[in-house]
This record gives sequence, C-alpha cells and structure tokens, in this order.
Amino acid sequence: MRIRPTQLVLLIPLAFLMVFFYIPLVSIIYMGLWDNGPTLRYISSVLANDYHRRVILFTVGQAIASTLLTLAFGLPGAYIFAKYDFPGKRAVKAVLTVPFVMPSVMVALGYILLFGKNGFVTGLIGRDLGILYSWKGILLAHAFYNFPIVIRMVSSLWQRINPHYEEAAMALGARGWKLFWRVTLPMLSPAIFASAMLTFVFCFLSFSIPLIIGGYQYATIEVDIFTSIMTLLDFKTGSALAIIQITLSVVFMYIYLRSLDAYAKREEQRVFRKPVPFTKRDWLSLRGLAIAVYSFIVFIFIVSPLLAVIYDSLHFNGQWSLEWYRRVFSAEYNPMFGATTLGAVRNSLTFGLATVFLSVLVALPIAYALHRWNFRGKRLFDVLAMLPLASSAITLGLGYIRVFHATPLYYTMWIVIAAHTVIAYPFVLRAVSTSLKKIRPNLFEAALSLGAREWKAFLKVELPLAIGGVIVGAIFAFAMSIAELGATYMLAKPEYTTMAVAIYKFLGARQFGSASALSVLLMAISTLSFLVIERIGEEVW
Repeated sequence: MRIRPTQLVLLIPLAFLMVFFYIPLVSIIYMGLWDNGPTLRYISSVLANDYHRRVILFTVGQAIASTLLTLAFGLPGAYIFAKYDFPGKRAVKAVLTVPFVMPSVMVALGYILLFGKNGFVTGLIGRDLGILYSWKGILLAHAFYNFPIVIRMVSSLWQRINPHYEEAAMALGARGWKLFWRVTLPMLSPAIFASAMLTFVFCFLSFSIPLIIGGYQYATIEVDIFTSIMTLLDFKTGSALAIIQITLSVVFMYIYLRSLDAYAKREEQRVFRKPVPFTKRDWLSLRGLAIAVYSFIVFIFIVSPLLAVIYDSLHFNGQWSLEWYRRVFSAEYNPMFGATTLGAVRNSLTFGLATVFLSVLVALPIAYALHRWNFRGKRLFDVLAMLPLASSAITLGLGYIRVFHATPLYYTMWIVIAAHTVIAYPFVLRAVSTSLKKIRPNLFEAALSLGAREWKAFLKVELPLAIGGVIVGAIFAFAMSIAELGATYMLAKPEYTTMAVAIYKFLGARQFGSASALSVLLMAISTLSFLVIERIGEEVW
C-alpha cells in the first residue's frame, strides 16, 4: 500500500504521544498487573480494602454532586449570555472563564481568604460556615473551576436554536415553562450533557482541591495515588489505583466524545440569534430581580475568591502596599523552593511558550486526519487521541518516573515541557477540529480540482480559514501550562520551579501575600488570553 506524504507527517505526533504518553501509561498498567507473572492481586487488594473502596465511591459521588452544582451555577449564566447583550459582555465572559485555567492551589487560596477562620466572610457574619476542610468546600471549588464550561457550551448552542421551532410551539399554545421544557430543553440537551460529562471528568480527576480543601478525610483516587507513591512509597498500590482510575476515565471520556458529536451537529446550524439589549426597564422586572439574585450568588462563590486574592496581594502588615509584588519580581534567592520568584515566573513563561509550539505541532496533523480521512477504527483513534484529557497529571508524573528515571531526560526542563504538552494538546486538538468542521468541504474540493495537492490545499485553503481555532488552542495550551501543578511538582527540580509550584509552596508555608501576588499575575495573563479568545470568537470546548 502506497503511503502519501501527508500520512508521513502524522508519524511525528504519533511518535511523540507514544513516547511521552502511551509508553508511560502502559508502564503503570504493567506495574499494577505484573508480579513474576500476570496478576490481579494488587487491584483485588485495593478493591477489598475498606479505605480505598470508600475513596473510589467518594470520588465518583463528589464528581456527580460537583457536576450537578456546576450545572446549577452555569445554566442561568448560559441563558443570560445567550439571550441578552449588555456593556462589557465580552470582558465579563472572559473574566468568568479565568477560573478554568487558574492553578487549583489559587482556588484553595481564594477560599481560605474568604471562608477560613480569619476569612473575609467569616469576619463579616461572625461565624465559620464550615466550608473549608469539608465536602462542601470541594463541591463549591469544583463549581468555581468548571462552570465556565457550562456557560460557554450551552450559551453557544442556545444562540443557534432556530426560533421557528419556538414560534411554532407558541402558535400551538405553549408558553413559559412548558415551552422551555417541551421545545428548548430537548434542543439544548446535547450541550448540557456534553458540558456535564466534561465537568464530571475534570472533577473525577481533581487532585489539589480535595487535598487542600478537603484534606485526607475527603481524599479522592488522585490524592490516594499521590499518597501511596510520594508518601508511602507503595508503587504497586499506586499503580493499581491508577489502573482503576484510567479504566473509569476511558469510559467517561468515550461517553463525552459521543455526546460531543451530537453537540457539534447541533452547533453547525447556520442560525445565530442576535442577543437583545438588556434595558433599565428589564432590571425593574421580576426577570431582572432573578438575574440580580443570580449575579449576587455568582459574585460570592465565583468572583469574590478572585477579588479576595487581589485584595490580599495589595496589603502588607495591615496597610495598602505593593511589597508583595516587589518580592515577586525580586532576584533574591528563595530557599523555600530553591530558586528566585522571578525565576519561577520566567520558567512558567518559557514552559508555556514551548508547550504552545509542541501542542500545535502535535495537534494539527491529528486534527487533519480526523477531519479529512475516513478509515476503519476512526472512532477508536479519536478516543485514543483524546485520552490525555482523561488522564491525570499525577498518573502522568508516575509514568514518567517509571520510564525516564534512568535516562538523561529525567529531571530536566524538557521532561516538564513534554508533560505540559501532553496535558494541553487535547485543547488544541479540539479547537482546531471544531474550526475545520466549520469549513465548507467544497472549498477543499475546488482547490484539488484546480491541481493543488492535498497538503497544499490544506495549507493554502483550510488552514488559513481555521487559524482562529489554532490561535484559541494555542492560548489554551499556554494557559494550561502556566497553571499546571501536579506533574510539575513531581518532575521539576528546584531550579525549574514554576509559578504554580511556587504558589503551592507559599501556601504550605502560610505566606499568603506572596502566593496572592503570584496568583494575581497568573490571573492577569489568563484574563488577557481569554479577551483574545472572545475577540476571535472561536469555541474550544
């Protein structure tokens, strides 16, 4: 069979994923299933242990509860962004998306500053609400993290619902709740289900939030793996837990990808309803009151943690000051993490830019193959290509320790960049794939009929039209890289400390001011990034 040049290009990303994802993944599976021969002893031991069983059930339970809470937060917001136009809408949407790429330690910091024993809310009402170090804190922090997914996916589809269906239903007597339940909701269901599945996957794989806000009393599988390996040095148990987590993640990811197909088909509708202006009269109506109450709830649980971090970064010894920022940009050596804080900023930016380059290089050929070629096993190939999205950073770090610990690559900046690329590239792949699906196929066919080869038609015709998706994916890759903590913490030596790791170290030492200043810097970078995304108008989800 003759191999075309365009197919040879696909070998580069496949080789990268094979070395830096699949082989480490297989090594974990091998360690958990092999002991002088094939065995299920370690998995059986984990499933027979009351503690591990309770952790697995809690992980699934909190993921379901977090998903439901996220939907409760996100669906009203999706309605507002889909139906109404108001001044600063793009900026507000960009700010509300920032939590998704914030380091989880920054989320913990915001909730400590708000709801801790000495927090702003605790001081305001005079009592501790019991949110920190409980399952309630985990659910709220997960909703903080993931509700932008629901807002973006659902509002995007809501704006594309053909108004003729609702008009026909209204002509037959449907109004209000009945109209929504019978007509609008079924048409929105692909977006709601897809966003819920993606949220569930992220909550299922959550690490830092359960560890810091929940503590070991509310450990998840991810925390259990980390404890088994890094604290107890029990690699066999850690591997068995990782195998259970990977198996469940693959199932969940497959369901998500199937739901994403239905969502993508609905989103392809050419109808795009223009939002109506939200006037002063609307604010005085019952609907305006409901939106005001919702906005207040979002402000308390979603926006105020960000504001609490900003406020704390501007206070030093009880006074307004920029001292924490001076320390961030200082070249003084910090023995806490073995590097300078300014060096941590520089490392994050370096890793982020390298991750952008590699993520685009890996994602483009795979996106093209999924878009242009029809072959047996295409669905399985899509699932395998998106599998890194369903794999945790802790599991990836464990695999790298297993595979690369005796190689020159281990403990270098390149191993960290490789891990960041594997974590970030699915977002680039999804953004580029979404953009390619929006291009009319007759444009490519016209280029071929004029004598252009397949690769030239892609580079000259399709890629320029999909450049918005490439840019959005690159921005997401950069944001995910600078916010990554788990794998970086396990693989980076002190001189390669990043901002996320530095925030974690500051938080552990109760140096909230320095942690807040670094978090604000991350927020500023993320906000600027998502303002660009809003300007481009492409969806990555």
